[in-house]
Amino acid sequence: MKKAIQGTIVGGLSLGMLAACGGDEETLVIGASNVPHAEILEFAEPLLEEEGISIDIQTYQDYVIPNEALDEEELDANYFQHVPYLESQIEDHGYDFVNAGGIHIEPIGVYSQDYTSLDDLPEGATFIISNSVADHGRVLMMLEGEGLITLAEGAGINATIDDIEDNPNDFEFNADVDAGLLASAYENNEGDAVLINSNYALDAGLNPLEDSIALEDASEDNPYVNVIAVNAGDEDDERIQTLVDILRSEEVQEFIIDEYDNAVVPVTE
Repeated sequence: MKKAIQGTIVGGLSLGMLAACGGDEETLVIGASNVPHAEILEFAEPLLEEEGISIDIQTYQDYVIPNEALDEEELDANYFQHVPYLESQIEDHGYDFVNAGGIHIEPIGVYSQDYTSLDDLPEGATFIISNSVADHGRVLMMLEGEGLITLAEGAGINATIDDIEDNPNDFEFNADVDAGLLASAYENNEGDAVLINSNYALDAGLNPLEDSIALEDASEDNPYVNVIAVNAGDEDDERIQTLVDILRSEEVQEFIIDEYDNAVVPVTE
């Protein structure tokens, strides 16, 4: 299980110990979401240059095209998705991808224009959630943990709306909204509560710690670690290994903690 760091650096890999890629500078083309992924890569860029690696960051606004581009070898790696989503994409599309290493966790937050706590939500309130099925279990487990619903035994991270066994407040769920449009749904007050991935919340100028009415736990038991994904075999590429090592380095971990104040949580392995 990936271990999260919240506020304190545990260990830390000295950049001097990282494997250099030798000789001439080589360029890695990496697909990333604008926030926080591209920002983290931009911070790491000079550290990578010290190891003889330059990076070309290609930014994306959705969760589909970066995997298509990786599959077509237009990218050397992408950095935008968590493990369950990566696994679902491999299963659904037959991608030959590998998780080269986890970097951080982005807790999902519940946002509302009209209510200041989950307890204030009225009977029949509408929750807007991502249309990404890989996030449904995550969202529903969060709401179950808050005591709002009860899921079928054993549903876990694979839970769907159909697995809701007890819904005492008759909450309704709209799961037809693209993850990239959730922040707009919140701004337009399209539902009583909107569950937004932290990368999209940050990109929309929201502060997950201050603006959400509830925030997912980002402890070491959270399986939704954002990873560097590559085509199978490329995980052994020394450049990719160095990329992962630097993104896990003390310098980058400190940047993530300082920049996002636990709205994004680095991991160590």
